[in-house]
Amino acid sequence: GERKIALKDFYTGVRKHILRPDELVTEILLPKMTPNQRGVYLKLGLRKTQAISLVNMAVVLTIVGDQITAAAITLGAVAPTIIHAFEAEEFLVGKNLSDETILKAAEIAQKAAKPIDDLRASALYRQEITRVLVKRGLSLIASGKEAAGLPDDPVLLASDPRGQGKTTLEDEVLIPVKNPIITRINGDVYTFSEGHNKSLLHLIRDSAGLTGSKVGCEEGECGACTVFLDGKAVMACLVPSPRAHRAEIITIEGLGEDEHLHPVQETFIEEGAVQCGYCTPGFIMSAAKLLEENPHPTQLEIKTAISGNLCRCTGYYKIIRAIEEASKREGA
Repeated sequence: GERKIALKDFYTGVRKHILRPDELVTEILLPKMTPNQRGVYLKLGLRKTQAISLVNMAVVLTIVGDQITAAAITLGAVAPTIIHAFEAEEFLVGKNLSDETILKAAEIAQKAAKPIDDLRASALYRQEITRVLVKRGLSLIASGKEAAGLPDDPVLLASDPRGQGKTTLEDEVLIPVKNPIITRINGDVYTFSEGHNKSLLHLIRDSAGLTGSKVGCEEGECGACTVFLDGKAVMACLVPSPRAHRAEIITIEGLGEDEHLHPVQETFIEEGAVQCGYCTPGFIMSAAKLLEENPHPTQLEIKTAISGNLCRCTGYYKIIRAIEEASKREGA
C-alpha cells in the first residue's frame, strides 16, 4: 500500500519519525512556487555542501504589488524538529520588505529558535545565526538576488557515461522482506537472503565482503562510505539496503584493477595525497565521479565535489592537486 503524510506530521522528535518498520519514503513532493512567490533557502554548516547544518532557514513570501500577503519561515537545527517562526510570519503579512521590517522580522524569528549546546555549536551562537540567516534571506528577496551565487551548472556527482544506470536484471518494483535482495556490485550479481535491515554500507561490507568502503560517521557527514548507485555518488551509510535490489553498484574495488588503476588512484599515489588512508576510498570515488561528469573541472568545482568528504590528517592541498592531475589524463 501507499500513504501520503504532511511534512509537519512526519517528524516526531530528534531522529524520530512515524515510518513503520515495513515502510520506505519513495518521494518528497514540494508545491511549485507561484509567479507572485519568492523564496530562498540558507544554511550554515562547517562546509559548503553535504554537511549537517548548524542552522538552516527557508522563507517563502507571497507578494502582491509590494505588499506581503502570506509568509512562511521555517528553521532547522534549532529545535527537536523543523519549526515555523509563526510570530515572524504574522508580523510580515501586510507589510513591504523595508530595512526596518526585515530587521524586526529577523529579531522575532530569533525568539522562535530553541537550540541546544552540542559539539558543533552553542545554543547562543545558533540563536544569533538564526537572526542573521533570516535577515539575510529576507534581504536577498527584497533585492531580487535570491539566486545570486548559485552556479549555472552545479556539480551533481551524477553521470552515466558507461551505462551503469542501465541494468539487465529483470525489473521488479517491490521487494518484501522475505524475498532476497538481488543486485550487481562491480559487475557481479549478488543475492542476499538476509540483511534487509542493514544500511547499504553494511550490506556491501558485511554481506558482500567488500571492505574498501569505510565505516566513519554513519550519519552522512564524512563521506568515507561513498559508492556509485545507479550512476550517482551516494553515501552508503544513509541508503537502506533494499535500495540495492535491481541496482548497479560500483565500490572502490570496482573502480580500477591491480594492473590498471583509475587515473585518480594513480595521481593520489604520485602526489602523496594519502596519509592514514581511511578517508581515501571516499575521496577517490567522489573525484572519479566528478571527472565522469566533467572531465576538466575548475578548482572550485573540485572543492565542491569533495566537500562531502572529510580528511582529519591533511590540509587537502595534495588531494586537490591529485584530482587536477587526473583531469589531464585520458581515461579519467
